[in-house]
Amino acid sequence: MSDVEKILCRWKESLCESVSLGGLLSRNPTAHKWKATYRSLVLRETVFWRVNDLLTQAHMLYEAKHILGSRILIRSALESVATLIHLNQITAQVLAATLDFYAFDEKIQKLMLGSKNGSTKHESINIVTVLKHCDKKYKGLSNIYATLSECAHPNFEGVCFGYSEINCELDETHFSNKWETMWADRHESLVKLVCLVFETEYNDIWSSQFEDLEIWLTKNDSELEVSKGKKA
Repeated sequence: MSDVEKILCRWKESLCESVSLGGLLSRNPTAHKWKATYRSLVLRETVFWRVNDLLTQAHMLYEAKHILGSRILIRSALESVATLIHLNQITAQVLAATLDFYAFDEKIQKLMLGSKNGSTKHESINIVTVLKHCDKKYKGLSNIYATLSECAHPNFEGVCFGYSEINCELDETHFSNKWETMWADRHESLVKLVCLVFETEYNDIWSSQFEDLEIWLTKNDSELEVSKGKKA
């Protein structure tokens, strides 16, 4: 069993099956009456389900030598990981008093409920912008995403370079599927990198900040109530 398969098997056994608002309220009724914590927790777990699903399918395609499809799914998984990174970044901003709590709550709702087709009332975030913010913490993440995006679009790499080769001496173009030759040997290291970043954000950063946010909300509850009244 490869390292990627071991990680994905471990993840499958760790997926959260439900989140209870009542459970959060019993843990800290003051902090969790604000609902932003509940939304943060739900977003965290849905991202986990999505990343696990995408990378599992990506690895299955890799095993079947369908490298193009695998890389497109890895790209989608990286977008999802970026969502969690961004959630943690804006949580840190609230704790550092550089982001208004109500603006924070609105951002979480956009992360959860945003759409581009008007199916929800929230406009979706620009994932490229989010990745640029993530790149400040994980240098090179945007470049990895850009490289993966080249194969996802019908541009030079996605079409000509991926399926053709020119013989300049004969003035001939030959066609074949070149994706395995170009990228198969990088699959394991790439997926492991995405997994490492996700686990760091999911297990370490989010968990620590969630507890800090509970403390912050309890401490600032009265002030937030006053601010809420003014906004209403």
